[in-house]
Amino acid sequence: MEDGAIAVVELNHPGKYNAMSRAMWRELAEVFRAIQADALNSGRWRCVLLRGADGHFCAGGDIAEYPAFRFDRERLRAFHEDEVWGGLQAVIDCDVPIVAAIEGNCMGAGVEIASACDIRVAAESARFGAPIAKLGFPMAPREAALVAGALGEATAREMLLEAAVLDAAELRQRGFLQAVLPAPELAAHARARAERIAMLSPQAARLNKQTLRALKWPPAQAATAPAAMQLIVEGAYDYADSPEHREGIDAFLTKRRARF
Repeated sequence: MEDGAIAVVELNHPGKYNAMSRAMWRELAEVFRAIQADALNSGRWRCVLLRGADGHFCAGGDIAEYPAFRFDRERLRAFHEDEVWGGLQAVIDCDVPIVAAIEGNCMGAGVEIASACDIRVAAESARFGAPIAKLGFPMAPREAALVAGALGEATAREMLLEAAVLDAAELRQRGFLQAVLPAPELAAHARARAERIAMLSPQAARLNKQTLRALKWPPAQAATAPAAMQLIVEGAYDYADSPEHREGIDAFLTKRRARF
């Protein structure tokens, strides 16, 4: 979607609160790679406004797709390392500033996508969490590192270990959000921020984003450095065929409480 110098990217999955399907992850990567290519060539786009359709940002992953691949280790790994991380990496690598306008549900995949953005503003009614422990599986390593870096480790632990769901006011206080607005004011506020960014130097924005990305991997933080992360990833999907993983997915799809 085009709007002057501002590219509008909308997450849209009708009837599922914009839960991310596998196709949507691939499309997210394609869209942000195209925006990045433009930034390196014509420089038309000065800012990206990322939002969800119909009053929600993103309710997580499309769990209806999960039984088709999640219980096979290699297919599970390909899903997270290629499709999900491919989409998130494209957002992270984008040198054009990204403003996320968040309302309604922002769960799991939604929190991950928001964590990859530069400016996050939300409606007062927005709700945030990653309650995948109820589904019997962990957050993938790269995704967990991204979320912990944006949310803060304490909040990430609360979401992942306690399945906590937090409101926008709480996440504004904890530093994840730059602003919280009444729902009717969110769109205009996010647009105004995008317009302010679009008026500034695109070169300065590009170089600032490159510097901030580089600062996320200092040698002192060896536990999150790329080489160490690769070692973690090697065994990260061994749980694919585990009973708890199967029970969690089945319980969600059959609308019952999981018995672990």
